[in-house]
Amino acid sequence: MLRITIQAQCWLCQQPLHLARHGLCSVCVKYLPVPPPCCPRCGLPSSHAKLDCGRCLRKPPPWDALVQVSDYIAPLNGLVMRLKFAKQPELALPLARLLLFRWLARFRAAEVVRPDILLSVPLHRRRYFSRGYNQSELLAAPLARWLRCQFHPYALQRIRATPPQQRLSESARKRNLRRAFICRENFHGKHVALLDDVVTTGSTLCEISKLLRNQGIASLQIWCVCRTL
Repeated sequence: MLRITIQAQCWLCQQPLHLARHGLCSVCVKYLPVPPPCCPRCGLPSSHAKLDCGRCLRKPPPWDALVQVSDYIAPLNGLVMRLKFAKQPELALPLARLLLFRWLARFRAAEVVRPDILLSVPLHRRRYFSRGYNQSELLAAPLARWLRCQFHPYALQRIRATPPQQRLSESARKRNLRRAFICRENFHGKHVALLDDVVTTGSTLCEISKLLRNQGIASLQIWCVCRTL
């Protein structure tokens, strides 16, 4: 019998991979850009990576910690764009793996707790049907499996179609998202992690976080691949 083997390649350097499911070779992972010291709560640059920054002390965001892999710069921003807009959902697994490594580092340093529930930022049904998938769901599913926590992909729902956030100012983003989401399940007393692919101003996450806080959840973490610094 003739067997044809297709060699998997690293998404960045195109070199052959020993384990295809990893998606990125160990050399590329090793040399990914290291973000500057960032506030553990808002994820923005700070003089101390272990203490809340002055912004969070004055006006804390409605979550307890933010876990990020990188700033929104090359090469990860390119991979995220390909995942979202180039119909390459297979990129979700290697990006989720990078996020797992970052979360494990924070967990081992006792900076975050293991979540009971993992949620993903939802798309409006029109955008979902147009894209064919929700990239945040694709990132969340393997993370929930690896961490053995519950993933509720349909708990959050976007009930109002809104213009893309990228085109709006920070104040316009907040107005744009008002009453755009609902939560169909109650997570009272649970430790929750909310995942999005990219965090820019955090307006979307703030709106959803308020819904979850009103339920009386025990804690809330934000997970993302890229945080715009």
